[in-house]
Amino acid sequence: MGKVFVDLSHPFGADIPLWPYFQKPVIDTMHGQAKSGVLSQKVTVVMHAGTHADSPRHVMERDFEGKRCRYTHELAVDAYCGPAICLDVKVEPWELITEKHLDEACARAKFDPNELKNRMVLCLRTGTHLKYDDSKDYYHYSPGTGLKAGQWIEKYHPKCVAMDMQALDHPLHTAMGKNGPTQMNLPGRTGRPITQEYIDKYGIEAYAWFDREVFIQTFGMDKYMQEYGKLEKAGEWGTWEPCHKLMMGNGIVGIENLGGDLEKVVGKRFQFWCFPLRWYMGDGTMVRAVAEIDEKDLNPVPDRVYKYGVI
Repeated sequence: MGKVFVDLSHPFGADIPLWPYFQKPVIDTMHGQAKSGVLSQKVTVVMHAGTHADSPRHVMERDFEGKRCRYTHELAVDAYCGPAICLDVKVEPWELITEKHLDEACARAKFDPNELKNRMVLCLRTGTHLKYDDSKDYYHYSPGTGLKAGQWIEKYHPKCVAMDMQALDHPLHTAMGKNGPTQMNLPGRTGRPITQEYIDKYGIEAYAWFDREVFIQTFGMDKYMQEYGKLEKAGEWGTWEPCHKLMMGNGIVGIENLGGDLEKVVGKRFQFWCFPLRWYMGDGTMVRAVAEIDEKDLNPVPDRVYKYGVI
């Protein structure tokens, strides 16, 4: 047995699941074999679709040192590549991932997170990738990271973090809740806003971590600045995608919607390969993420078969 490549990417197509405010990809056939003797296609798509990489400029104008955040073309060619580990994060749907979840995942893997400082890639598996679909389960009710996980990542400073979820932050830290200029506050399964559903389930104090105004009303401004002050002092909206910003503002890049045969490498070490387009002034691009690993080290699980409409 030797090295094998394991695809960690979701398939791409015109009907792939998309983040709630993106338009679906349009794939046009410009030339067909019957008429033109060649097949040429044109794709119109938001780059933050499917398995994709975020560049720092996607979420911040300046990093925590005051330097302009980098576009895709300014990143090193191997910015998203390196020796990697896939941690199995035990978390419930909609749960906020904290430093405790990450410490427990490291303990289960018998992994010292200080190793991440050696320019490693950290892959986080929650099992959400198995729900990848145009569904509320995958988007609205996904678990996700936030301030505390972002601070943990900042502390151990891997070069890249790849997650099997809809974003590098919990959905309520995004515009799906009450963050950012759009503040969609999407309706949930009950027809009520997901913010209210979360309050009903977990209480106002738990919800406050996702909403600047509610946090200040609940815990006070001093506590807010104690927790979110680094982001606010950098000119950032503290509760709006804090994990994104604690990563990107420290030069740590990220990958969203990790998928494919991720189950084969959970708990394993491997070489992670992932390359964005060499896109001038790009904010991030779709990618093909791949693990290179000894075949004997693979978890004994079957190849993934996608059951939604893209295949």
